[in-house]
Amino acid sequence: MSIAKIFILTFLAFVGAFWWAPILARKLTKWQLWKEPRKYTSDGHLIVTLKQIEKDHIVKTPRGGGLIIWVTIAVLALVIFLINKIFNGALDSLSFLSRNETWLPIFTLVVAGLIGLIDDILTAKGTGKYFAGGMGLTRRIIIVAGIALVGALWFHFKLGWDTIHVPFFGDFYINGFYIPLFIISMVAVFSSGVIDGIDGLSGGVFAALFMTFGVIAFMRGQVNLAAFCAMVAGTLAVFLWFNAPPARFYVGETGIIALTTTLTVIAFLTNTVLLLPLAGIVLVATTGSDIIQLLYRQHGIKKGWSLEKRKFFKAAPLHHHFQLKGMKSETVVMRYWIVTGIACIASLMIYLLDKGL
Repeated sequence: MSIAKIFILTFLAFVGAFWWAPILARKLTKWQLWKEPRKYTSDGHLIVTLKQIEKDHIVKTPRGGGLIIWVTIAVLALVIFLINKIFNGALDSLSFLSRNETWLPIFTLVVAGLIGLIDDILTAKGTGKYFAGGMGLTRRIIIVAGIALVGALWFHFKLGWDTIHVPFFGDFYINGFYIPLFIISMVAVFSSGVIDGIDGLSGGVFAALFMTFGVIAFMRGQVNLAAFCAMVAGTLAVFLWFNAPPARFYVGETGIIALTTTLTVIAFLTNTVLLLPLAGIVLVATTGSDIIQLLYRQHGIKKGWSLEKRKFFKAAPLHHHFQLKGMKSETVVMRYWIVTGIACIASLMIYLLDKGL
């Protein structure tokens, strides 16, 4: 029944999301939940090169598409719970609520999604202190760190986690260091959210990642967690359907913050957080390119270089660099998907070899 449960819940999540996605697209457009064209880069310079590849100044595509992910899963969990309560466990075999497996991922998904939704609304209204509108970057990092702190305390004190698994070397006792490791990991994964820059890019990458950790969860006997991962992947498939060019909506911060924070929680729940940088290699490259660009620009400012010479990449994050090099957006997306797929296979291979399977 375990495999059937995963497939049934994934199917229900997909069908449910597909049913209300067109409604969501119309509502987001009616509410004009799109951001105004960006005028400045993150360090205060006027945008010139990004206008060659960004279309926000031409097409009004609303943010908030991430609602299709976390709202669908939250509603489905609630419906199954209520039916079981009212009809004496009629759908008990489909319940995926579990204190040890899914309480924290669902909590993280919903809370982070709500915070992201607030940021999307602020961005659409053009309010907030961030250069592109919305909450300031420092405030967002503090909020994500706060979510991480709650998760870390739950892991360490409620679930009793105090070790980290290193493939081929076993478990290492780290006791209280588990808490800062959890927080740093979540903030690091959150920083890769800038990958949401081309239609279909983030959706495909995160779908592959959640499926990978879902497979790992299933092999560990965490059936409810595996079902949850599969449901996220199922709703991401719907998001991709409506995010395919020309996109009906973007995932927005309501999706990105929810996905990145929840992915971190799942990596820790499966005790495979050290596989996350490999499986999410494109996330690492995305964050790394931003950091390199900013550091190189600051170095150029100190040296008095011209504006053009201060760029290590033509634009950051990395996918914009490829676009400005002449690569079509669709090509960038497909290659990111392929790299992610290979990286996920490599991660699964390491997991299996480590377990002697």
